Amino acid sequence: MNPMEEVKIAKATINIGVGEGGEKLARAEKLLNSITSQKPVRTYSKVTNPEFGIRKGQPIACKVTLRDQKADEAIKLILNGIGNKLGTKQFDNQGNVSFGIEEHIDIPGMRYDPDIGIFGMNVSVTFEKPGYRIKRRKIQQKKIPQKHQVTSEETMEFMQEKFKVTVE
Repeated sequence: MNPMEEVKIAKATINIGVGEGGEKLARAEKLLNSITSQKPVRTYSKVTNPEFGIRKGQPIACKVTLRDQKADEAIKLILNGIGNKLGTKQFDNQGNVSFGIEEHIDIPGMRYDPDIGIFGMNVSVTFEKPGYRIKRRKIQQKKIPQKHQVTSEETMEFMQEKFKVTVE
């Protein structure tokens, strides 16, 4: 196989949406830090929504972006919590996959901590092939040709081989 056609994980983003700032958000950040051993970043609301009691610019969630070995470990850990099963609808046309876990205590090795509580989280995994730098660089930025883009079939195959995931 051509080494330029090998699919690899570019990054994995783990997100906990709390919907409010303050103590609850601080507990979610503490949980993300304990799972990934990396400091989470707060995300802020883009619009005001009076139904949910959210104002524009208010912190409502936290996320962590993992790459390389840390991303592999975190994906493996959370996939074990959902039984290593993914649906075909969780893969998008660009070859990325997103899945969630309802309670973090479903992850093997995680215990319930009354100081933190129970949180669910979303995981988005972005895939790419070698050469995707041309899309992000500042000078001579170009588009990735259609034949070099990652497809959902390639991503499904990668997840089945590397993480022993069953796709339904």
